[in-house]
Amino acid sequence: MSRRSPGIARGLLVALLLVGVGVAAAGERQWSWLGVRIRDLAEQEMEEIAARHGIREGFGVVIVEVIEGAPAATAGLRTGDIVVAIGDRPVTETRLLQRLIAAAPPGAESRLTVLRDAGRQRVVVRLAPMPRPIVGERIAAEFGFIVREPDRGGEVRREGATSPAITSVLPGSPAAKAGLEAGDVILQVEERPVVSREAARDALADASPDRPLRLTVRRGERHLSVTVEVR
Repeated sequence: MSRRSPGIARGLLVALLLVGVGVAAAGERQWSWLGVRIRDLAEQEMEEIAARHGIREGFGVVIVEVIEGAPAATAGLRTGDIVVAIGDRPVTETRLLQRLIAAAPPGAESRLTVLRDAGRQRVVVRLAPMPRPIVGERIAAEFGFIVREPDRGGEVRREGATSPAITSVLPGSPAAKAGLEAGDVILQVEERPVVSREAARDALADASPDRPLRLTVRRGERHLSVTVEVR
């Protein structure tokens, strides 16, 4: 497999994230959820979009997956849609879309402008509270890593369950600075042992992106304690 540049790696990592950002309510964290996986546009894609739609400059973020039953699916968003605006604000990158969604509480309506083959479309989406397992994924993403079940060849069995593995680490992220690597198997989140991806996501959902995250991971034959600092 060829080595990807940090910019491309960042886009691939973000593509796996479910768009939604936490807001405080009644003393507890809530998360607005759009329910799509997105990535940044590549430079070549920007040029193609500008030519195809007759605009001076191509920008936006690509929807690479619409989660079944999520607000985005209910509103009619599609895989391949390119989000170019939310309300009156242009969307130029994934982080901006996330920040703009953060400004709307769960239950609010957001007006998205998307580009499709048929041209520019406006879609109204009513945001919903994010499901708990997705909160865990989002917390991991805030620290700069993604958790998946390990490939069969590298799986680790404990007590009849498959431990979750880190499959992507964003270059320059807190996770990368802490020394986490793709392939590390998570054994413990804070003081809580985990034996599956579902258990890891549940434990991560109780973590806070505003406090350091303590993990115990297995790398080869070694067990490592890693503290991931906040941004």
